[in-house]
Amino acid sequence: MKIWVDADACPVVIKEILFRAAERTRVPVTLVANQPVRVPPSRYVRMVQVGSGFDVADNEIVARIEPGDLVVTADIPLAAEVIDKGGHALNPRGEMYSADTIRSRLDIRDFMETMRASGIDTGGPAPLHQRDRQAFANQLDRFLQQHLRDPQPSS
Repeated sequence: MKIWVDADACPVVIKEILFRAAERTRVPVTLVANQPVRVPPSRYVRMVQVGSGFDVADNEIVARIEPGDLVVTADIPLAAEVIDKGGHALNPRGEMYSADTIRSRLDIRDFMETMRASGIDTGGPAPLHQRDRQAFANQLDRFLQQHLRDPQPSS
């Protein structure tokens, strides 16, 4: 099992949680981004820089993941593709996407996109709070405990 990070928009504090988890569990973490991202010296953490352009990093992640891998992303379409390939997707706020929830999340995203396109200001995402960081760390720990005990991909 590997962890992939949609790193261009991933908050630094979430990356730091992932770096510590990689060292603790020896699970490889790969950050994928359009620009250089600083990573600590570690045999378990690496960075892949891809070319600039729309969805280039997302496409790279989808091309590389295998069933059972975890992808950390707030990008709903990327999470849907990950789930379709048998992977797992975790939002930086601690929400684990599933086959049961991702379609409704896509519908909401598309609705908000339509509203923005019609000129309605829908605001941006709320700031990342301590409770979000804690929810992410807790969900990551639960996932790693479950999947390191039972490495079989689950659906």
